[in-house]
Amino acid sequence: MDLDTGLLRRLLETPSPSGFEGSIRGIIKGEMAQVCQEVRVDLHGNVIGVVNPEAPMRVMLAGHCDEVGLMVRYVDEGGYIYFSAIGGVDPGVLDGQRVKIFTSAGPVAGVIGKKPIHLMEEDEKGKPLKIHQLWIDIGASSREEAMERVSPGDPIVVDVPVVELLNDMLVARGTDDRIGAFTVIEVLRHIAHFPLGVAVYGVATVQEELGLRGARTSAFSIDPQVGIAVDVGFATDYPEVDKKRVGDVKVGSGPILHRGANINPILSRLMEEKAKEKGLPYQLSGEPRATGTDANAIQISRGGVATALISIPNRYMHTPVEVISLRDVEVAVDLLTEVITSLDPEMDFTPPA
Repeated sequence: MDLDTGLLRRLLETPSPSGFEGSIRGIIKGEMAQVCQEVRVDLHGNVIGVVNPEAPMRVMLAGHCDEVGLMVRYVDEGGYIYFSAIGGVDPGVLDGQRVKIFTSAGPVAGVIGKKPIHLMEEDEKGKPLKIHQLWIDIGASSREEAMERVSPGDPIVVDVPVVELLNDMLVARGTDDRIGAFTVIEVLRHIAHFPLGVAVYGVATVQEELGLRGARTSAFSIDPQVGIAVDVGFATDYPEVDKKRVGDVKVGSGPILHRGANINPILSRLMEEKAKEKGLPYQLSGEPRATGTDANAIQISRGGVATALISIPNRYMHTPVEVISLRDVEVAVDLLTEVITSLDPEMDFTPPA
C-alpha cells in the first residue's frame, strides 16, 4: 500500500491546538471531498465525510485532528508573554523551544526562555519549572509593543519540523492524533473502491485533548451502530518505561488492538480474526477502565455504540518529538479496510448473555 505521505506531512506541519482547528479543517475537508458522497463541517467544527450514505448500518471512524498546545495569558511590562497549557502539556519539555503564536494578523515567532544555568543558585539547578515560571520572548521591548502583535487567547505551538528517522519512523509534533485523522482519510480513500454494505462516516474530531468533546457531539448526531476510534497508544520500547504497568508495545510491530470494558467484544474479535486471516501484525493492550480516547465518548453515546479502538504506537507522547512508524499506519489502514468491507447490516454486536 502507498500512503499519501505528502498529505501526512501537510497534516503534521499544520498547527491545530485544541479549540483552534480551523487551519487543518480545510485540508481534511478537501481530501474527504475527493472520495466521499457527502462532506460537512458541523457546528462544533468536526469534519464529517460519508461513503455510501444510504446504507442502513452507520459505521463511524474517528481520529481527532487537534493537538496539545499553549495559549497567551498575560504580557508583562517588558513585553514578555506568559502562557497556559491547552491540554496535557509537560512543562519540562518546553524551555528552550521555538514557538509560533497564531494571531489574527498571522504567526509571530518567539522562544520560550528561562534563566541560564550559569545564573542559577545551586538549589535551582536540575529542577523542572512550572508553566507559570516560563515565558515567551518575541523580541518586543515593552508591553505595548508586544500587545500590538499578540492578544490573550492567541494559540501557540512549538515550532519544530517533521523529520524522517531510520526504519520508516517519523518524528513530529502532534502525531497525537494527526496520524489518526490521516488514517481515517486513507481508509475512506481505500474503501471507496469496494462495494459496501454499510455507510461509513469518517470524522476528524475536534477538542479531544479537552475532554473528548468533538467525539461526543459528532457521535450523537451520526447515531452510529458501530464506532472505531483511531488514536495513538503508548509505546514501551524505550528506556525507563515500566512494561509491568503499561504493557509491551513496540513501534513498528503493528497497530495496537484493545480489550476491555470500553471495547465491544464481538467487534474486537472480528478485528483480531481479520488481522490473523490477512497476516497483518498487531499488538494487544488490556484496558481495565474507560480509555482516554474518542472510543470512550462514542461507546456511551445515546443508547450505546459497538465500539473498538485501534492505536498507532507512539513514543514520547505529548512532546514535540513524538515518534511513530509508517509501517504501523499502513497495517492499520489495511486492517480497517478489511474490517469495514466485511461488515453486513445484519450483524448483531450485542454482547452475549
